[in-house]
Amino acid sequence: MKVILVAAMIAVPGMAQAQAYRCSVPVNVPRQRPDLPSKSEPQRVLPIGGYTLAISWAPQYCHGHARDASARFECGSGNRFGFTLHGLWPDGVGKEWPQYCTSTVLLPRALVRQHLCSTPSAQLLQHEWAKHGTCMGTTPAAYFAKSTGLYARLRYPDMDALSRKPLTAGALATAMAAANPGLPATSIRVTANKQGWLDELWLCLDKSFAYERCKAGSGGLPANATLRIWRGPR
Repeated sequence: MKVILVAAMIAVPGMAQAQAYRCSVPVNVPRQRPDLPSKSEPQRVLPIGGYTLAISWAPQYCHGHARDASARFECGSGNRFGFTLHGLWPDGVGKEWPQYCTSTVLLPRALVRQHLCSTPSAQLLQHEWAKHGTCMGTTPAAYFAKSTGLYARLRYPDMDALSRKPLTAGALATAMAAANPGLPATSIRVTANKQGWLDELWLCLDKSFAYERCKAGSGGLPANATLRIWRGPR
């Protein structure tokens, strides 16, 4: 079966430019389902006050989901990822945020395949567009071009080295900021699971997509919270 191969690039020792270390996309990818608002996730058409760029730590995700059929592409098939793109989320002006702003059809298959090495799940791509992208007054192609463009310019600290020493959420944010001139540590929120293992980084952006200080009470661990990083198989 014909595949597209994407390899990681290394800028300096320990600092990865790309986070798809190995990514092979088959011609036929899983068919996504419609993603619709629900009672627990209702439609909210609200003003946009800024944005969050969410990136996920794939080794931790695969540690908990490797047996799930929905995670086969990300966690099996010979693929290996570091940070993946969860999505670009419009934030609200107050406590609530816009979501599921308009109804939408299934994403074109070619568009899904184009972005699978950034967001390695066809269903997650459908979800991100339906829940978040439809609130941004744009097209699916333009939405994913913006989110993957922001994701592609990120650089990363040596996660292997960080995982082998005592670490706090604030120290990881500082290391991420040091790898990305122009990205302040105050623009980074670190999330973890209940056991304290790194889950995601949330980067705070203003309405022009420039980094801004994260608002108080917008989620994430305290800077002094102990953090662990799952390295995954080698």
